[in-house]
Amino acid sequence: MSIREDVVAVLLAEAAGIEELARRIDDRTAAAVELMSDVRGRVVVTGMGKSGHIAHKVAATLASTGTPAFWLHPAEGIHGDLGMVTADDVVMAFSNSGETAEVLAILPSLRRIGAKLIAVVGKTGSTLGRMADVTLDVGVAREACPLDMAPTTSTTVALALGDALAVALMKRHGFTAERFAVFHPGGALGRKLLLTVGEVMHGDEDNPVVEATATVQDALFVMTEKGLGATNVVADDGSLIGLVTDGDIRRALNRGPELMLRDVVTVMTASPQVIGPDRLAAEALHLMEQHQPRPITVLPVVDANRQAIGMLHVTDLLRRGIV
Repeated sequence: MSIREDVVAVLLAEAAGIEELARRIDDRTAAAVELMSDVRGRVVVTGMGKSGHIAHKVAATLASTGTPAFWLHPAEGIHGDLGMVTADDVVMAFSNSGETAEVLAILPSLRRIGAKLIAVVGKTGSTLGRMADVTLDVGVAREACPLDMAPTTSTTVALALGDALAVALMKRHGFTAERFAVFHPGGALGRKLLLTVGEVMHGDEDNPVVEATATVQDALFVMTEKGLGATNVVADDGSLIGLVTDGDIRRALNRGPELMLRDVVTVMTASPQVIGPDRLAAEALHLMEQHQPRPITVLPVVDANRQAIGMLHVTDLLRRGIV
């Protein structure tokens, strides 16, 4: 077989393992989700070796999607770390064989503590499978490894089940994008989900504004001073009535040199696309990109009374990581 065929064979074998797992999902899976959903404490995820790596990732996924969880190294557990586990917790233990010595060693203490136990095993009749309150079967017919020895399909299936449980818990908890962003404030997701227009816009002294009685020349001076290539046009009460961009002025220059002395309303775009300060910055970028007949680079920012309180430029969004 070629390298490509080898790679494809592994992917298909692991995909088949997940499909087989999907066919086996039954009431025990629902019982596991209910245990974790109703837990008063946290979900403690444990496992050793490759199963430990899977358990570590599942704990991180649960924690980042609204289910308080942490990973417990079973070998460290028997040397004191079991003190982190309480009777209000649910322990989810991963072990393909169900006979992992380090995991079995912590079971008596978990029972004395009073925590509930979910076993994720490849052999439901194993010691771990028999001792659990809920046992989930992630067994596979064979590994994708040609020797049928290295954990490959089995770890993929276990990880897929962990992801499925986390998503089911998200839905059960009504987990929202806003809450997700709270748990990811430092990354691109946090910037995209938390940053508002009001935090990015040019407001106050940086807000380019001219009144409707201003000339095109006045508008050009303001645009040059503020450096945004556009200015809001407002009525006497400060409400937005239009927008003038440097492109509008360039396109109108064929009217003759006297254009600069005309009222700005003769070249402005009336009733332009606007956005409020509390809207998400990501939404503003979407409005700019989807604007018809062509994308735009600036958005006037108005409050509830349509007062022109600022302006947003696409480069401001890009600099803040909104893409």
